[in-house]
Amino acid sequence: MRELSCGQIAEAVAELCVRANTVLPREIRILIEDAGKSEKSPAGREVLGDLCENYRLAEREGLPICQDTGMAVVFAEVGQEVHITGGGFEDAINEGVRLGYERGFLRKSVVSDPLRRVNTGDNTPAVIHTRVVPGREIRLCLAPKGFGSENMSAMKLFLPSCSSGEILDFIVKTVEDAGSNPCPPVIVGVGLGGTIEMAALLSKKSLVRPMDKRNSDPFYAELEEKALKRINALGLGPQGFGGSTTALAVNIETFPTHIAGLPCVVNMSCHATRHAETVL
Repeated sequence: MRELSCGQIAEAVAELCVRANTVLPREIRILIEDAGKSEKSPAGREVLGDLCENYRLAEREGLPICQDTGMAVVFAEVGQEVHITGGGFEDAINEGVRLGYERGFLRKSVVSDPLRRVNTGDNTPAVIHTRVVPGREIRLCLAPKGFGSENMSAMKLFLPSCSSGEILDFIVKTVEDAGSNPCPPVIVGVGLGGTIEMAALLSKKSLVRPMDKRNSDPFYAELEEKALKRINALGLGPQGFGGSTTALAVNIETFPTHIAGLPCVVNMSCHATRHAETVL
């Protein structure tokens, strides 16, 4: 049995909070840089150039990529041979979020109650998804989720007889209806199957998949490519100014489901689809 202290976990989470908010994943930066070379609209090219400059400045100066530093979403894989000492695991994660948002001078955007709307003052609590896995390590992925894009997400419970074409139509329509609100070029996460909450979890988790990797199933990889092509044909363009780059990627994740249903959740994410990982 390997021991890890709550202090170690909190410090790791604090570092992830700052890194995720100031350093965009390399493969997303490459996608935007490449889009700037192929974008057909002059206004779109200018916007993409501004986004690239913003990412460079944020990383160099240690400043947030966006003023909305998000609600912290944490995906945790805890090895079953790890013994956590000095307190509770979720308490350690929330302490890390508190420390990280204070140290990084990151905006605190979380309210303690959905209707009474009183700010918690430290961006806690985080949304935590924990899996127990074999091994002696803890793998943490922290993804700050801004709500300009989160608010544009959608869910639909399809009949089990629906076709892949209907799913494709729903994905594209969700992006079209969102327009410029989620700050395109967007990254689109799609969860298919399971139950409602599993589809939602899959859609969120798909947003931290490396953007240069397609679904391992060729059927869904092809569906991702079809969705991306149709979304970019909408002509919304960077920041909604028009152009051929409305989305950078469409990531679909699936799970077995009931014979009587087919849940689908589309989780929208902006050009700054931020996340950072570490292994303890």
